[in-house]
Amino acid sequence: MTKLKELMSVSGLPGLYRMVGNRQNGLIAEDLDTGKRKFLPVRKHQFSPLETIAVFTHMDSIPLMDVLRRIDEKSTEIPPINPNSSDEELRAYFLQIIPDHDDSRVFPRDIKKIIKWHSFLSERNLLDLSDEEE
Repeated sequence: MTKLKELMSVSGLPGLYRMVGNRQNGLIAEDLDTGKRKFLPVRKHQFSPLETIAVFTHMDSIPLMDVLRRIDEKSTEIPPINPNSSDEELRAYFLQIIPDHDDSRVFPRDIKKIIKWHSFLSERNLLDLSDEEE
């Protein structure tokens, strides 16, 4: 099972990656879908470890792991929505998952990414919803 701290999103590239090595001028990352490894230069890409991503709420923020856990817990009563749904449908769905999310700082593209990541990780049995500290 993959821990969220091992995964990252890479700007300009679809999917999720696992860092397998680093160099002074970039990272060597493994594509979780294909298993292929490639060098990604820091001059061309930005790297966002999933464990550092959070969703803004009106009071604070919620770590991505907690958001993914809520999507999973509510999936029987609220089936995950198609990420290509309209902005209004994405917002309505996300309001059911995180009712107090800050809609002025959480954009439909962010909701779409979170839904895609949840689906991607769940379909490949890579989503470890246990506490990260265990």
